[in-house]
Amino acid sequence: MHLNMSENNCPFEERDRDRLPPILNHSLDRGPKLPFPSYGSFISTLNHKRESGSHSFSSPFLLPAVKQVRELPPIFPDVRHKHRISIDVLPPEVKARFVSEPIIPIRTKTAKEFQDDVERATISGDWKQVHDFYLTTFDSFLELNGAFKKEANAPFNTIEDSGINIKFVNIVYDALLHTPADTQKSVLKGIINSLLREWKGPRTKDDLRAYFVLVQNPQYTSPATYVIYAHLLRQIAALAEADHHFLMHWFKKLPQKRFKQLVERLQLFITTRLFPAKPEDLPSMAKCSWWIPSATKVLSLLNAANSISCFPIVPFTDFYNLTLDHIDFMEDYHTWQAHGNSNRFTFCQFPFILSTVVKKAIIQRDSEQQMISMARQTLVDKVSRRQRVDMSLLFLNIKVRRLQLVSDSLDELSRKRADLKKKLKVTFVGEAGLDMGGLTKEWFLLLIRQIFHPDYGMFTYVKESQCHWFSSWKCDNYSEFRLVGALMGLAVYNSITLDIRFPPCVYKKLLTPPIVPCDLDTPVGMATLTLEDLQQIMPDLAHGLGELLSYEGNVEEDFYTTFQVFQEELGVVKSYNLKPGGDKIPVTNLNRKEYVQLYIDFLLNKSIYRQFGAFYHGFHSVCASNALMLLRPEEVEILVCGSPNLDMGSLQRVVQYEGYSKTDPTIRAFWDVVLGFPLELQKKLLHFTTGSDRVPVGGMADLNFKISKIDVSTDWLPVSHTCFNQICLPPYKSKKELRQKLTIAISNAEGFGLE
Repeated sequence: MHLNMSENNCPFEERDRDRLPPILNHSLDRGPKLPFPSYGSFISTLNHKRESGSHSFSSPFLLPAVKQVRELPPIFPDVRHKHRISIDVLPPEVKARFVSEPIIPIRTKTAKEFQDDVERATISGDWKQVHDFYLTTFDSFLELNGAFKKEANAPFNTIEDSGINIKFVNIVYDALLHTPADTQKSVLKGIINSLLREWKGPRTKDDLRAYFVLVQNPQYTSPATYVIYAHLLRQIAALAEADHHFLMHWFKKLPQKRFKQLVERLQLFITTRLFPAKPEDLPSMAKCSWWIPSATKVLSLLNAANSISCFPIVPFTDFYNLTLDHIDFMEDYHTWQAHGNSNRFTFCQFPFILSTVVKKAIIQRDSEQQMISMARQTLVDKVSRRQRVDMSLLFLNIKVRRLQLVSDSLDELSRKRADLKKKLKVTFVGEAGLDMGGLTKEWFLLLIRQIFHPDYGMFTYVKESQCHWFSSWKCDNYSEFRLVGALMGLAVYNSITLDIRFPPCVYKKLLTPPIVPCDLDTPVGMATLTLEDLQQIMPDLAHGLGELLSYEGNVEEDFYTTFQVFQEELGVVKSYNLKPGGDKIPVTNLNRKEYVQLYIDFLLNKSIYRQFGAFYHGFHSVCASNALMLLRPEEVEILVCGSPNLDMGSLQRVVQYEGYSKTDPTIRAFWDVVLGFPLELQKKLLHFTTGSDRVPVGGMADLNFKISKIDVSTDWLPVSHTCFNQICLPPYKSKKELRQKLTIAISNAEGFGLE
């Protein structure tokens, strides 16, 4: 029917004009993007032209690019305030079919029905029905949603629920690898078509669901599928930040097994691209330089999902790619330093993928460069002044007396603050010996034991958590806390492991911030800590606060608590307000979360701020480096303390022999004895031989442990050279004799057995 024309040459009557459906601009952008250059042969246009019987004008519309569209009458500002009319009232010359948002096809096949189909196909050999399911499902994003979405046209716009039937997805993928080759190929071809039918403009949640399903495909373990996999990863990596936020939370909901498989496939993809077994099977690196960045960015979503989970889905070490231990990571580090987190990709932008071994090596080489720079500057200064050059100036030389160990060490480090980045050498006054590493290790061990002794008062030992915490007593001089921080920095700087039992939150605080602020008034060490952090230090108190949070009665009447806390300092109980006027503010059901958070902040941050501030600056005075930004708190702890988990079986496999072979009776007896030792004696053996009872970052292999033969009487005790991690054994005649002599030696090792 034609529209009525008025005498004023108005194209149609006001009431009719105003009832036209609105044109939504954002819908005009919908259309296929250009295909990837390497997939030109697979270009196909999107063809979702399902007729739905009637059109609803409440949905956005896509106007086909036809000539008649330009002849539509203009829509005036007040159009949305009027009634609409049916499209049937438009004259034929301006009629054009309106394509609504794609409607997801409704599929009714259940997981049980699919499993029955697979079982029948396995018995009969007729896979047609299963093949057709795969062929249809993976042909487009809409079909993926139709097959796996819990409710076809429900929005599911929430991070808590992807709307995908994960159980069904897992069943379909588990069966896929056991289907005939042509079925598996049809799935890959369908994925190619799906990726090429990419929509322009903002993604819908259904698009995200399709990516979420496709990235879980187990076929991507084969290099033959890597070109397809790479393009899928590229599209996921290019999504908007808001879309990544949804995917991250959906990944978090995956079962651990599936989550781990996703991580492993991405790691294998990166490894194979870096070091392909058959380079000819993959495009040249020059043509696919975006492969590794795309995969790493998607891996970062999984890492983020793992981090925000209440309990980590997998250990953070599962995200290490050990292949990167063999690349030129220093070049990567220098590029990162020069360009930061710009568009130029570096692995240092994603430090979760770098192992602690790599990070330790970066810190050490960065430290060595700083050491060389300091030593060169010292030599230049001497030569410019025409002074005699003393080679000892190239080292940080510490001379201490055993009986005044702490005070001498504090004085030496204070006087030689400018030399802290030089190589450390320690001398014990009155004792002969050249420090090739062993005396340095012993100095660290004895100093740490003395400082952390409860009688010394700097730290308290919490029996419930078996860790040390900072004493909250106030004083005028916190230099000894700075000394402890400097010791930790020197340990990292000089690759020494320390036996320090700090809770994990100490290392969070050490990295808050990871680089010392230029403004000295900027607070340091004020990390955002939680009840879980308090649990690792004061479990009883944390339990009580947890009970307060979950209490179902009237908190104010039953607990009768205010925003005031009490703390004992040197035998005197002192009170502190958690907020202004806190002693007069009752804790209620409404404000109890605030009370608990303020209490945690007071105990772990504010009450020890001066002590920890000195400790923080002591550590960073030695260890200041951009490389610290690469570290997790757990990794700082491993660098400082090493691992307390001993594996003497691993040590046996990597040990070196001098004068002995592994089949000699003395060696067989040695390992029979050592492997049968309790943990405490095994630690003493390690300390006797290496100067530390902790395992370094690289594991037992990094100890370079050596057993040497010494041709002396079997009445002698074993001898060690800690600077070379070497134990010298006389050729004992029996296992009993070896056990007796070895136990005596390792139990009386400190200070040559003298105090």
